[in-house]
Amino acid sequence: MTTALDAIAAFLDHLEERRFAYSTRRLRGRFLTEYLEHAANAPGAPANLTAAELMELPRAQAWLEDAAAGLTRQRNTLRGPDAPGSDNSDRVRIITYNMFAEYLRSPWRLEVPPNTTGEHLDPDEAQKVIHTLSVKRPTGANAATSIRTAALAALVAATGCVVSELWLLDVADLQLDRPAPRVLLEAGPVELDADTVRIVRRWLRQRAGITAALEGSDPGYLWVPTKSGRPRAGQDTPPPGARRAAMRTLHATHRRLVLDILGTPLRPGALRTTR
Repeated sequence: MTTALDAIAAFLDHLEERRFAYSTRRLRGRFLTEYLEHAANAPGAPANLTAAELMELPRAQAWLEDAAAGLTRQRNTLRGPDAPGSDNSDRVRIITYNMFAEYLRSPWRLEVPPNTTGEHLDPDEAQKVIHTLSVKRPTGANAATSIRTAALAALVAATGCVVSELWLLDVADLQLDRPAPRVLLEAGPVELDADTVRIVRRWLRQRAGITAALEGSDPGYLWVPTKSGRPRAGQDTPPPGARRAAMRTLHATHRRLVLDILGTPLRPGALRTTR
């Protein structure tokens, strides 16, 4: 019989083979490790849990109850060590259990509660939003602006960074032609999944068309305006691509496009991995 620990390791390898984002794999691994530790430390637990034993519903329900009560927390929070767990984290635990159960071909599934806060999306939900942004465009919307928004959203989800941390990226910070594509961040390189690479490449093609009209060298900024700005008193308006897009512009465009496409507001930060 496969041990629970070996099954978790194989599941995470499976996600890596399918090119799931590193942040997604890390999140799944963290919650499954927490689940295994909780089950192994329960009174009367077998010395070496098998995968089938781990997935038994009473163990899953006991884990979720203790997590909701804040008993599985390994570090303090602003609300103190005895604060209950967040609804969103508990929801992601359930989704993680269901994904693992599907991988193991276990018959057990847990009901996923609705996402009522929108504070953070589960990684799989985030990927659905990003895919929608990348393939849909509201009537009258600029194509380059839409794909720039989708590319930024994809990098937020893949890296766990906020827009302010990605805003100063240059094209040179992207290393997409490596066997393991990655982006170079201030904290170090982060690997990118295949879907993120595909969306970012689409933006690079749009960006190349914008900067091709410039006289002189490409300034190298990753996020550039997609159209000319408004004239300012006594100053010529720089052409698109000659300057870095304003951070407030990236935020405003994201909110507008998400609202137009999905019919609901959604911060870029909601796409980040739950920490």
